[in-house]
Amino acid sequence: MAEEKGDQAKVAILDAHEEFVQHIESGQARIRVLSIITVVVAFVLLASYFDQVLTPFTTGTKVVTVNLLDPTLLALEVILILVTFAWLYVGVVNYLFASRLGKQIKEARVKEKEIASKLGA
Repeated sequence: MAEEKGDQAKVAILDAHEEFVQHIESGQARIRVLSIITVVVAFVLLASYFDQVLTPFTTGTKVVTVNLLDPTLLALEVILILVTFAWLYVGVVNYLFASRLGKQIKEARVKEKEIASKLGA
């Protein structure tokens, strides 16, 4: 009887572990997708901001509807570029985290199969 309860506890632990790993896997996939979206948006914003800063220097256009060489405007664009770099950094770090998490999950699955085979043997 005590052995039967011990086996039931082992099965319950393995079931709980399986649910936990599935939850982590689904979270890892969501983090990865969001990270990719963040990186793409950050690159688009970064290209747009650099284009706005470089336009007066590359085309010779100084005034359109606003003065592109206005120090306030340039300062705002530089701040937006810095924020975009921060956003890009966060996206890349999250993507790398999700990738490492995926590798660790695969390793955990291998160990889980080893444990299950030992329990079954």
